[in-house]
Amino acid sequence: MKQIDIETFLTLNKTGSLTKAAETLYVSQPTVSHRLKDLEEELGISLLMRGKGQRRIELTQKGEEFVAIAERWLALMAETSALRNQEDEIYLRIGCPDTLNNTVMLPFYRRILNDPTINLKLNLSTHYSHNIYDLLEQHAIDLGFVFHLLKFKNIIVEPVLRERMVLVQESSGAVSGDRIYLNELDPANEICFYWESNYQIWHDQMISKGKRNSIEVDIFQLLSFFLEEPCKWTIAPLSVARYLKQKQNVVISDIADKRKPPERITYMIKHKDLSEAREADVNLIRDQFLEYFSESINE
Repeated sequence: MKQIDIETFLTLNKTGSLTKAAETLYVSQPTVSHRLKDLEEELGISLLMRGKGQRRIELTQKGEEFVAIAERWLALMAETSALRNQEDEIYLRIGCPDTLNNTVMLPFYRRILNDPTINLKLNLSTHYSHNIYDLLEQHAIDLGFVFHLLKFKNIIVEPVLRERMVLVQESSGAVSGDRIYLNELDPANEICFYWESNYQIWHDQMISKGKRNSIEVDIFQLLSFFLEEPCKWTIAPLSVARYLKQKQNVVISDIADKRKPPERITYMIKHKDLSEAREADVNLIRDQFLEYFSESINE
């Protein structure tokens, strides 16, 4: 079987249509159809139901059964390639959200890459949390760190880090105090970052209250940029706040309100179908991550 045919089948199954599969793979619809036909001929089974006027792709029973086989096949191909090209090395593909990669993970990556006891090579990528689940399910990455808890039958989810949310202010115009109430702050000066869905609900009820925020951002670079302006403030996880304080003139305070924002939880996710060797590599990084944060978060 050709890897490209397997990948096309899984993409078609995920998107549900020839058009969307072709767009995702950057190929024409006839190319998608041709690859699928080649795969069916090689397997000797029909993978898709075909009917006139049928817009959404539906799998046959054999096609549904083949999905798990195709996913395992891709995983084995990736592991075989890694085994062939890096005989004595650990090679991991890790996906993370933007704020995690730009703050929490940077010093962690430096630490493990400089550890002489770990012969490690990394492929690092940045994605939204829901995309990381998709990539992991497709075996496009080996390990993911996310902020959202989603249900995928082939993915194992483990909470690895809990952080309280704190107030971060540009120092020159900051409201002074170790503990500050939200009503002491000017909502017009907030840089709003929706860290995850529970935080967004809290924020809408406690701060925005039905009004549009002056500035809403979704990447760390923009958050950092706007926090350089006088009187600007934001609410962020403790690790992000500490990283910002190292790089620019901000002050960190606790939120004094009785109803505090929910903690940000970082989840580590991995595919349930891993070889023994790959499982050991993933668990090594997990243990290193937990050790690092048990030290750094208490500094």
